[in-house]
Amino acid sequence: MSHVLLAGESWIGATVDHKGYDAFPHTQLQIGCRDFVAAIEYGGHTVHHLKSHDVAEHFPASPYELNVYDVVVLSDIGANSLLLHPNTFDNGRPFPNRLKLLRDWVTSGGGLMMAGGYLSFQGFQGKANYHHTAVEDVLPVKISPFDDREETPEGMHGQVTSTEHPITEGLDSTWPILLGYQRVEPRDDAEVLATIDGNVLLATRQVDSGRTLAFTSDISPHWAPSEFTTWTGYKQIFSRTVDWLANRSTDS
Repeated sequence: MSHVLLAGESWIGATVDHKGYDAFPHTQLQIGCRDFVAAIEYGGHTVHHLKSHDVAEHFPASPYELNVYDVVVLSDIGANSLLLHPNTFDNGRPFPNRLKLLRDWVTSGGGLMMAGGYLSFQGFQGKANYHHTAVEDVLPVKISPFDDREETPEGMHGQVTSTEHPITEGLDSTWPILLGYQRVEPRDDAEVLATIDGNVLLATRQVDSGRTLAFTSDISPHWAPSEFTTWTGYKQIFSRTVDWLANRSTDS
């Protein structure tokens, strides 16, 4: 069993309803990772979900705090949330750079995954902003300095390119549709396990004593429709991903 920290995959929606002369605002917390968490738990792992609005304050700030976990997953959470702790943003005080902390944790044996989304890799209008950061240094892909989204509303199928890797072994060669992904460039020492429209969909990398993985589409809507999240391979991919990142055997 591995312990997983999932950071991101939530948002607070603010809406104003107009009904004739009258209007009222309301807000609601939305959680986008229920299927993903179920997939990880399917593999016998435990997940601590750190919601997006809690990341700036509560994401681990030391190797000791990170070492509680075997695997860290960043999904739809921008670099600013990791860089700008309230001590720095509100009080103008120094605080550890948690992007560099993650890099050093990986090289010392940690497992890091980044999943795609509007605030992943470089993201919508470049707002995720992981290009030229310490996290990019250890990922299996190079990140564009610009908006890197590829919206595919018509639906594109992932294609397995490596059938011998423990994550993709025995999976369908063609995956259910995805509605978008991030265009990235694989590193020379990366292993590309699946592609989408000829571009990287799933890639892995060994970094010193640690391991990293990039999944360039979403783990939840809108890019990951129900055809993908209810597919039996969905649970297998992500439970095996945790096994591989934690350097454990993959039996599911």
